[in-house]
Amino acid sequence: MSRVGLLAWRELKASLFSPQGFIVVALVLALDGLLFNLWALGSDEKLSAEVLYEFFYVLSGTTMVASIFVSMRLLAEEQQSGTAVLLLTSPIRDGQIILGKFLGAWVFLSFLTLATLYMPLLIMVNGKISWGHVFSGYLGLLLLGSASLAIGVFGSAVARSQIVAAFVSGGILVALVLLWMLAKETQPPLSRVFSYLSLHNMHFRSFMSGKVHLRDIVYYASVTAFFLVAATRMLESRRWR
Repeated sequence: MSRVGLLAWRELKASLFSPQGFIVVALVLALDGLLFNLWALGSDEKLSAEVLYEFFYVLSGTTMVASIFVSMRLLAEEQQSGTAVLLLTSPIRDGQIILGKFLGAWVFLSFLTLATLYMPLLIMVNGKISWGHVFSGYLGLLLLGSASLAIGVFGSAVARSQIVAAFVSGGILVALVLLWMLAKETQPPLSRVFSYLSLHNMHFRSFMSGKVHLRDIVYYASVTAFFLVAATRMLESRRWR
C-alpha cells in the first residue's frame, strides 16, 4: 500500500473508532432523520420527486456541517498532541500528507452520507422514485462533501487548535455559500461571477432536481483541488518556521 493509502487508512480508522467519530455519526444521522420527517415529508401531500428534492436539500446542509467537524481534527489535532513534528519529519511529502488525510476523511464522510440511503427508499411505501434522481442527488452530496471537506482541511492546516480550525473552515464555507446573495445585489458580469463561485445555490440545485451537469462537477472538483493545494502550501510553510 502506498504512503497516501496508509495515511488515508489511518485517518479512516481514527474517525471510525474515535468517540468524536461516533458522536458525529449519531448526531448527523439523527438530525437527517428528523429533518427528513419534518421538512421533506412534512404534513402536506407532495409528489415523490418533490420529496426527493427537499431531502437532498436538507442533506446538503448537514453534509457541509459534518465536513467541518470531521476535518477540524485532521491537522490541528497533530499540533495539539505534539505529533506534528513526527509527521513533518517523516519520509512523506506534504502533498501526500494532505491527500492521505483528505481521502481518509472523505471516505468516512461518504459512508455517513450513504448511510441515509434508506430514507429515499421509504418514499416507495406510498410513491415511486427515480433511481436516476437518487443517483444524481447522492453524487451531488459526495461532490459537495468533497469541496466542503477540502475547505475544512485548509482550515485545519491554518489553525493550531480544533476549535479555531472549525471557525476558520466554517467562516470560509458560509462565505462561499452566501455568495449568491451578493450576486443578487450586483450587476453583470460580477453577478455571474459571484453566482458561479457560490458553493451551493447554482451548482447543487441541479443535482437536487436529478440533473447532472459537467459544469457543476468541474466546479466542485476545482474547489476541492484549490483548497487542498492551499493546505499543502500552508503545511510547507510550517517546515520553515
